[in-house]
Parts: sequence; structure tokens; C-alpha cells
Amino acid sequence: MSHPLDRAHRRTLASMIFGSRWLQLPLYLGLIVAQCVYVILFCKELWHLLVHAATFSEQEIMLIVLALIDVVMISNLLVMVIVGGYETFVSRLHLEGHPDQPEWLDHVNASVLKIKLAMAIVGISSIHLLKTFIEAGHLGTPSAKFTSTGVMWQTIIHLVFIVSAIGIAYVDYLSSKSNHGRPKSHGHSHNHTNSPSHARSHDHTPSHIGSH
Repeated sequence: MSHPLDRAHRRTLASMIFGSRWLQLPLYLGLIVAQCVYVILFCKELWHLLVHAATFSEQEIMLIVLALIDVVMISNLLVMVIVGGYETFVSRLHLEGHPDQPEWLDHVNASVLKIKLAMAIVGISSIHLLKTFIEAGHLGTPSAKFTSTGVMWQTIIHLVFIVSAIGIAYVDYLSSKSNHGRPKSHGHSHNHTNSPSHARSHDHTPSHIGSH
């Protein structure tokens, strides 16, 4: 039998370990600051587009628009990490009934957050790859920003992101499938064995034998 003082020490240690999750709070606050930086970057790119809209070519406008979409997708990724990560690993946000509560926050957990982050990274990589393909016509010229080897490696990296996202989703599917197939409790069979109806069936057996 453990000493009460030992139990108090274990409770204190458990409380300290569980409270250490709040050390992540400055990290999420730092990501909020990073999102503010991306808002400034978005405004800067948008202003650049508005000022030169009459002189830019269609390809230059498309590249700037893709850069704006890239900033928005990275900002969405930050929101998922900040909100979902805080809700999952730090503390509840208590947004039940709030009209602006995100739909995905109702069923967020570590696995769901991991899949959403993987898909967001694939989307961001797709935008970068599309920008590269638009500028691929300049390959081999002095104004080219990429080389053929760079385009090849960017495509390979994008495919690796896709395969990784599919792998994460498949592992999560197998995990959820195994959890659903696992029996919840074995106590039901024992309760059935010791149930009154089962006892009554045993009581009827001797009388049935005795009647013969």
C-alpha cells in the first residue's frame, strides 16, 4: 500500500506535467504574429498589382494572382494550426453555439489535424508548381528563373507531398477501422452468464432430470 505522501507527490508531478502544455501558448501567439506579417505581404502584392494593372501582361497578372492565392492558403494553414492545435493540445476554446465556429472544429483531433495540414501543404505546393509551369516557357533564356533540373525536382517533391498525404490518410483509415472493429467490453458475456435467466435455466435442469 502506497504512502499518502507518495500519492500527493505523484498528483503534484502529474499536475505539473499536464500544465506544461501551456508552454505551447507563446508558440501559437507567435504564429498569430506571423499571420499578421502575411497580411502585410498580401496588401503589398495587391497594391503592386493595382498600380501596374494597366502595364502588366496577362502572364504577369496571373503570377501575382497566384502569389496572392499562395498567401491566402498559407494563412489558412496558419489558422488550422493555431485554432486546431490550441484546441487539441492546449485547452478548449468553448465555441459551442458560436455563429462563426468552423465546421471542421467539431470533430478535430490529432489525426484529423494531421490530414488537413498534409492536404494544405499539397495545395500550397500545387500553387508553387503552377507558377513554375507558367514560367517554364522561359527555360534556357537569360530571363529564366528556373532550370529544367529545378522544375524536375520541384515536380518530384510535389509528388512526394501527395504520396505522403495519401499515406497519412490511409494510416488514419486503418487506425479508425481497427478501433471500430475492436469489441468495447467483455463484461456483457459474463453478465449474461450470471444473469437471472441463465440461473433459472440451471435451476430447471435438475427438476427436469428428476421427473424422468
